[in-house]
Amino acid sequence: MTNRREFVLLLAGVALAVPRTVQAQQKTMPVIGWLGIASGALFQAAVPGLREGLAGQGYLEGENVAIVYRWAEGNTAKLPALAAELVAMPVNVIIASGGTPANEATLAATRAIPIVSSSAARAVSNFARPGANITGVGNQTRELNAKRLELLRDTIPGIGVIGFLSNPDAGPIAGQIKKEVEAAADTLKIRLVTAEARGKTEFDLAFAEMTKAGAGACLVADPVYFAQHRAIVALAARYKLPAIYEWREIAVNGGLMAYGDSFFALYHRVGDYVGRILKGAKPADLPVEQPGTIRLVVNLKTAKELGLTIPPSILDRADEVIE
Repeated sequence: MTNRREFVLLLAGVALAVPRTVQAQQKTMPVIGWLGIASGALFQAAVPGLREGLAGQGYLEGENVAIVYRWAEGNTAKLPALAAELVAMPVNVIIASGGTPANEATLAATRAIPIVSSSAARAVSNFARPGANITGVGNQTRELNAKRLELLRDTIPGIGVIGFLSNPDAGPIAGQIKKEVEAAADTLKIRLVTAEARGKTEFDLAFAEMTKAGAGACLVADPVYFAQHRAIVALAARYKLPAIYEWREIAVNGGLMAYGDSFFALYHRVGDYVGRILKGAKPADLPVEQPGTIRLVVNLKTAKELGLTIPPSILDRADEVIE
């Protein structure tokens, strides 16, 4: 009983220590709160981009700015409490990562603290003048799924069935994305096979389901999967299933194709905006940045391992070819 009481007291002490630490940091440097829908592992590729963007504005983490990280581990229900925790510390700026759920959680928690979103397009009514305490960068993820399906169809002529790896834990947005992908598949006259996977333990079963259903390729497009993309890439190779992904970094790390932005570049732009706000800019006056460069990346080494010949028409359209 004594040990249990001591443990509880220790946890309470840690909980109290975090805000005190932030308050101490604020006396010497501004504090950024980062609210992420997924895990810290997901954002391993994003943090260097953010730091570089901040550095461009003269801010170096640990020297003249501090960053407090809060991750929802893929559970959108945790976001409101985590956002409220950052507001209560308080922090000087909040980074909202995770699309609409993260934006809504931060806006519900504060209308005073500046918010920089990595998916700001749906959070404002006017890109040029957001007019509230939220701004950021636009990124195209779900908007590009129709084009990704088209690229798969053109890469594998005659394909009739394409698998779609879907994350049911993404909340209501998962159903919306599924409907959009199904509509795109109908337009392309492709039969879509959806397999759900909440995380690493369910990926193998999902790939087995898609393969059994006759899928000749696969669309992987959920931001939470980025943290586990190496496992997904390995399974795509094992099942000999050509796949297309959202982010450039996944193709660089062995995925067959990627059509979208760079995770690093996206958060570089976020860091730049956070730095501007720390210097005194108001979110209401900072226009939402348009999506970054959309690039088609093709990994020929992976294509060879899959026994797949990439058509010249696709290679001609590629912005980057990895050999």
